[in-house]
Amino acid sequence: MIISHGFHATMTAPPGRGDDLVAALLDAPSLPDDDCVVFLVGRSAGDPDTVHVTEGWVSEEAHARFFASERAQAFTAALRPLLAGPPRYTDEVPVGGKAAL
Repeated sequence: MIISHGFHATMTAPPGRGDDLVAALLDAPSLPDDDCVVFLVGRSAGDPDTVHVTEGWVSEEAHARFFASERAQAFTAALRPLLAGPPRYTDEVPVGGKAAL
């Protein structure tokens, strides 16, 4: 499947809430979406409250369509209390690699 839209997001949880943020992200509703080809959650080795997400979608339109859905809106609302500030986004289109989790 070809990925034509993606990003890397860095989020910071309130002190001591990094595990909660990771758990919520791993339960993200986008995981069963066929148009979401890559969804990786990681965290900073030096700061457990800093969490990274890399997403790859088949198109920008597919991403927009998903995030306009009720389930995505509910998910983002549930994430807000787990964020110490707004996420920082970087344009990124995943092109390959390996994940052995």
